[in-house]
Amino acid sequence: MSQTEKEKDGLLILDYQSGNKMALAALVKRWHKKFCTKAFYIVKDADEAKDVAQDSWRIIIDKLETIKEPQSFSGWAMRIVHTKSIDVLRKRQKELKGNNSLKFDSVEEDEPYDEKTALKKKLYNAILELPTNQQQIIKLFYTEELSLNEISKLLNVKAGTVKSRLFHAREKLKIILKNNNYEN
Repeated sequence: MSQTEKEKDGLLILDYQSGNKMALAALVKRWHKKFCTKAFYIVKDADEAKDVAQDSWRIIIDKLETIKEPQSFSGWAMRIVHTKSIDVLRKRQKELKGNNSLKFDSVEEDEPYDEKTALKKKLYNAILELPTNQQQIIKLFYTEELSLNEISKLLNVKAGTVKSRLFHAREKLKIILKNNNYEN
């Protein structure tokens, strides 16, 4: 960012601090799209990026009266956007870990015992032996019926990574079921 751009920001902030509320509107106009772009780069979701930008503006506006170096607005504000974006990722991870307990249709104890029930129970137990990230993929793909791209966006990983995890999960399930004497 050029020195003149930093000076423009500094003048707008000083103007706002002296009571001109229109200076804030000009500052928002200059920076809002950049905030959304920065947030999107991190969270990879347009709606969440807009929410991050809004939340960041709330913090910025609350602290704008006390900023001591108005020319350093760009770095200061972008750090806030970055921090808020990371908070969204952490929240997303926490939610995923909370959903980590598989909620497959578990086998009910009072179900009549038949070949289908036995297979269901073996498969359920085999899935529980998989690593957590593979359990997530299996759950999202088969029980939630999400596409690979949807899972990719949800977990914030590449679609190729999702595909690979799904492949490896299937392969491990084959081995687990084979070792437990279940053959096709």
